[in-house]
Amino acid sequence: MIKLTVLLVALLGMSLSTLAKTTYDIGFMVDNRSSDTDVLLNRLQQEITAVVGEDADIHFPVERMYVNNYQLASAKMQYQQLLASEVDIIIAFGVITNEVISKQLVHHKPTILFGAINQDYNDLDITQKTSGIKNFTYLIESESFKEDLSKLKQLTDFNNIGIVIDAGIVQFLHLKDTFDPVLRELGSDYQIIPYKSVVDIIAQLDGIDALYLAGGFFLKKEDVQLLANELINRKIPSFTINGVKQVKQGIMASHQAAGDIDQFFRRIALTVDDYVMGTPLAEMPVFIDYTSQLTINYNTAEAVGIPIKYSLLADTDFVGEFYNILSESNYNLIQVIEQVLDKNLALEAARINVDLVKQNLKSSKNNYKPNITTSLNGTYVDPDLAAISNGSNPEYSSAGNLTISQTLYSNAANANIAIQKSLLRAEQEQFNSEELDSIFSAINAYFNVLILKTNAQIQLLNLRLTKDNLKLAQQSFEIGQSGKSDTLRFQSAKAQNTQAMVEASNQLEQAYIQLNQLLNNPIDFEIDIKDVTLDQGVFENYNYNLLTELLDDPALRNPFIEFVIMKAKQNAPELKALTHNLAAAEQEIDLNGKHRFLPTIALQGQYNKTFERSGVGSSPPPGGVFLDDNYSVGLSVSIPLFSRNQFNTDLQAAILRRDQLDVNKINTEQNIDVNIRTGVLRLVNEMSNIQLSKVSEQTAKESLDLTMASYTNGAVNIVQLIDAQNNYINAQLAKANAIYNFLLNALQLERSLGYYFFLNNQADNDAFKAEFFQFLNRDKTITVEPGKS
Repeated sequence: MIKLTVLLVALLGMSLSTLAKTTYDIGFMVDNRSSDTDVLLNRLQQEITAVVGEDADIHFPVERMYVNNYQLASAKMQYQQLLASEVDIIIAFGVITNEVISKQLVHHKPTILFGAINQDYNDLDITQKTSGIKNFTYLIESESFKEDLSKLKQLTDFNNIGIVIDAGIVQFLHLKDTFDPVLRELGSDYQIIPYKSVVDIIAQLDGIDALYLAGGFFLKKEDVQLLANELINRKIPSFTINGVKQVKQGIMASHQAAGDIDQFFRRIALTVDDYVMGTPLAEMPVFIDYTSQLTINYNTAEAVGIPIKYSLLADTDFVGEFYNILSESNYNLIQVIEQVLDKNLALEAARINVDLVKQNLKSSKNNYKPNITTSLNGTYVDPDLAAISNGSNPEYSSAGNLTISQTLYSNAANANIAIQKSLLRAEQEQFNSEELDSIFSAINAYFNVLILKTNAQIQLLNLRLTKDNLKLAQQSFEIGQSGKSDTLRFQSAKAQNTQAMVEASNQLEQAYIQLNQLLNNPIDFEIDIKDVTLDQGVFENYNYNLLTELLDDPALRNPFIEFVIMKAKQNAPELKALTHNLAAAEQEIDLNGKHRFLPTIALQGQYNKTFERSGVGSSPPPGGVFLDDNYSVGLSVSIPLFSRNQFNTDLQAAILRRDQLDVNKINTEQNIDVNIRTGVLRLVNEMSNIQLSKVSEQTAKESLDLTMASYTNGAVNIVQLIDAQNNYINAQLAKANAIYNFLLNALQLERSLGYYFFLNNQADNDAFKAEFFQFLNRDKTITVEPGKS
């Protein structure tokens, strides 16, 4: 009998529930409408339908969507039309709509009002927790003009701010009463900027040093972007009450959290659901308490010259990309390499070294040029001595001579010329090596900036995730699903991630400094670089698929390595420089060995002239004459027989230098072999990473989403959530940097090869490939045609 009674009660309950289920038509009153607001309205309708679920059938008649276009008379008429219609619930939004709804003494239909009431401006008693009015409730937003303006003052220290308000509602707002006390307290002036279109706002920007969008909710995306660009051009910082969406479109900052609109829609939907389930509107809570969150557009702040204080990082969200909006030069990879080759100081010093060796060669050749000297002298001799000299030493005399000497043959000179030629060739090859190194230094610095850009972006994302997880932990703690330790753990993680964000930003700045140094720009010169991708831009002809095929198949990989090593040794300027230095050493050995006894032959001549003879003893002896002009010519031959054992010492030193160069050559060849083989292995790793990192990032993202949802429901602990977040961040870093690391390692392999494909023309590259396939097909067991790979 008891079981039967329970069954009857259950069936009765089901019947009553079925009978209670009904249909509700919801009408809307709004001040304005645009394509963007239509999207939001559709989201609100979907949220209401989803939350109410099976409790009732919800309809939104299209003909009961009223837009007053800021016309009070239209709003009053539309309200009466809704009262006379079949709608069961009225949802009202906007300032003009508020003027109608809030003035009603009796609400004949259930009405929900929002979008015109915040902490600073309202016509209602916001001290109450509920409306206390039959058939009426409203939602008070936690946003505040005062808090927004105070935050903007902290960021910019503005003096005269423009406050943007929709022109249609200016007359209905007590603007002076609202803004005078706030701006007086901040010590700043203001001017109201009413507008009907974005052009009206732009026309009123003169004389202000900051802009606050207290209105503008209905501005279209392109209008916000147009206004943001104009503000950036004028270096005017901006702030919006309308949330993160407009910050992403270029406005500098907002104090509203990213999820505010979702929370707002959820609250409206819950209000509708509670009413459907029988809760009177008069008893429903009116406050929506958001967690305020400063959000800054990193690029806009940088463009208008507002420095981001490190003290703000922990409690601030950032949007935008890590590119330098102040950049005076935006380089691609080719432009960086060209400027490094043209202006790099280290390379210029190496170029001067070549010129110095050229001068040494010229100096060695000068041994075969004539040596001409002249001398003049004037002499005064003691008169007594002059008197007894028979005219050979007159008291006063002046004379001069001209001497010329010319080397006809010198083994030492010939050897020196040959040595200097070899050393010049060696220095030129050393310069070629420096050029290749400089190119790779430019490449490395370029990719370092790209990698650090990505790292900074991902560290910023990681900080956002930690903040989101901190909110989840706080919510779980408040409802008793987790302990205080979870909240503390994420607060600690937020501090650590903030530091990681600071370090990532500074590392990026350091990378720009290093790149400027390589480019020989002023160190504080504002630059940015363009991204690179496989098979596009400078790597458009980079045959990634062919390289993948060659390295993926061991049967092709080993011949490929052998060929690259062979070409690297042919191309290597280091080996060529050592070869030329060896030639110089051999010539030095010959000079100090068997050729040291070769003679040096020189021609000499001298012309002498006496210009004056006077005083005592200036007359020739009786019967004698003075020969004032005379010359002599001679040929000299010298053979070095013994020079303090210097030849033997120099010979032994030259032999040691040759042996050392031989060792260095072998070592260099081994280094080339090692660099090529390890470079290929690194490339194989990076090729695998390109594919696997995509899968890893996707699965890590799915895992994080599931773990966050499970943590919210209390199904997993904080350790699992942190592990999922760290795994996702690491997967993102791996994916983002996979292409960069592949290209960087490929170009490092090309440096070892001594040949950069992307810097050479297609004909040379095709010839290189053809030579490889010819090399590959030398083994008849492997046949590959270039056109089929």
